[in-house]
Amino acid sequence: MHALPSIVGVTASFPDRFQVEERIAFQQGVCVGQKALAATGRRSAEEAVNWLRSHHNDPSLDDPIPQEYAVYLCPSGPLATRLQDFWTASQRQCSRNRAHESFPHVTLCDFFTCEDQKVEALYEALKKAGDCFVSGIPTVISLSLHSSDSYIGFFINDGPAEVLKCFARAFATEVSILTGCQVKVPRKQLHMTLAHKFNPHHQWTLEQLAKSISPSQTCQWTADLYSRDMRFVNYKTLRALYQYRPQNCDELLLNPSDLVYVDPSQQSEASDGWMIATSHQTGCTGLVPQNYLERVSEAEAWVKQRSYAFTPVQRVSPSLQWDTIPRTNLAEKQLITNSVSKTLHLQLTPSLPARRRLLVVRHGERVDQVFGKSWIQRCLTADGRYTRPDLNFPLSLPGRSEGCKGFELDPPLSSCGTFQSRLVGETLQEQGLTIDSVYSAPALRCIQTAHHILQGLQQPKKLAIRLEPGLFEWTKWELSKDTPPFMSVSELRDAGYSVDGDYQPCVAVSALVASESYAEFMTRCSAAMESILRNCDHNTGDILIVGHGSALDALTRPLLRLPPKDSADFAQMVRKVPSLAMCCCVENKDEGSWQMAEPPVKALTHGSNSAFHWKTII
Repeated sequence: MHALPSIVGVTASFPDRFQVEERIAFQQGVCVGQKALAATGRRSAEEAVNWLRSHHNDPSLDDPIPQEYAVYLCPSGPLATRLQDFWTASQRQCSRNRAHESFPHVTLCDFFTCEDQKVEALYEALKKAGDCFVSGIPTVISLSLHSSDSYIGFFINDGPAEVLKCFARAFATEVSILTGCQVKVPRKQLHMTLAHKFNPHHQWTLEQLAKSISPSQTCQWTADLYSRDMRFVNYKTLRALYQYRPQNCDELLLNPSDLVYVDPSQQSEASDGWMIATSHQTGCTGLVPQNYLERVSEAEAWVKQRSYAFTPVQRVSPSLQWDTIPRTNLAEKQLITNSVSKTLHLQLTPSLPARRRLLVVRHGERVDQVFGKSWIQRCLTADGRYTRPDLNFPLSLPGRSEGCKGFELDPPLSSCGTFQSRLVGETLQEQGLTIDSVYSAPALRCIQTAHHILQGLQQPKKLAIRLEPGLFEWTKWELSKDTPPFMSVSELRDAGYSVDGDYQPCVAVSALVASESYAEFMTRCSAAMESILRNCDHNTGDILIVGHGSALDALTRPLLRLPPKDSADFAQMVRKVPSLAMCCCVENKDEGSWQMAEPPVKALTHGSNSAFHWKTII
């Protein structure tokens, strides 16, 4: 994700409001300028500025949504021509199938996200990996035709396939080193899909067309880096056949060859003969006449960022083919970025609306995270009294009706977790933040984190923590078949935590469903966020939400009007969220929108500190 660099309150003497807003505007310009360059393949400053002009009214222009990238092995020459002939003939004779969503290729890595400012490192990674395999990619790759009732394609034989997988792994390694992005390379047999998910009645016809392709033809292979807009992955891509000038304010302008994205699930809201579409050219959404459009491949909207040509026969030094993209040196690249940023700075500086921030924080280090599930047995004496076997155990445990058994599913913070939380609060206080409202998931570790953050803030007005069960973790990840036995409001108050007993939550504890589906969890989080914003509608200060690792994504995506991640990607992302990780969303009140920004607190990084036993070690 893209975030604005932290420029507010970085020193003891704060700059005046105009200076701060001017610097924020410039940094926003840099981010949006990088976005424009990434969206146009960094061809030139002029093309990036033209993209910005056309996206002037794009509601998502300021949203830090990165592009997705993938590397495909693509043929050229006679083989590519025969494959393209097959593409055309198969669609004409057997109608469209899933293969027609792209073009003939071998997938060398799945789509992955990369921040706009790091895209040039992807070009470098492609070149470095390609340089290592310039003499290892043959011009003729052995391909075997495979056919079933739902799939027809060429499989690459083991020898060449292993070389290509090594290249893909080398690219993934370089990307990880240069950008920190994780690239997933294919583990299954490499293949080139010709037809997929077609009508079984068309199998024979497709097979005959496929057999007319001679895979032994000489071919120069290229490793092509493509990018796409991740928001429209599951949409249909259509192209305008004619010009259409809007007759009403909710309609889109169409020019011949313009591309639009259509979400099939939204079309019930449109009148007959009309479609709700988002323009690829402008980013705006509106109604378009259905008979003005034709279905095209989703790859029509992709951007070919760079292409590496393998030339093993001639033993020519490998070259990164820029096609029509001029290669630029470092000074020229900087000039392009600066010119776009300067243009944006001039556009954004005149009027900046007042902004408030919403901070979403993961709880601090929990005691069972360090000492395992048996931590309770370690800290209880034979008569049931609590003792600290290690300084990282909490100083004491609050009383609760279930006794110590209640902490098995609802553990407290460790001593380090308490320190982390207070440190974050102190840093927020140094930055001059004023928190107006505090919301917490009902888990004890979240409530304690919110409590210690507020202690570090030392605000004159003592805030009561509002407990919102809608912020609780995805219940599918809970070990118990039932939701944890949370502490009551009276128990929390007795333990010294300031809790708002009058707050009416969006989701009651009794409404939490054990082992809920991913869709149910996302719906719950979205409803909780909507309720929180409604309750804070008249507040001008910042909002603090303390939840779980999943909250940093599940609560901010609805705010940014983004669809949920794939559940597998979501789970992988949550594993990377450390204690006290923070996301910051900034409100544009005039436009009724939010965008991600640099958190006011820097990351808290520390190493592990293993247990020390002087008798065994010394």
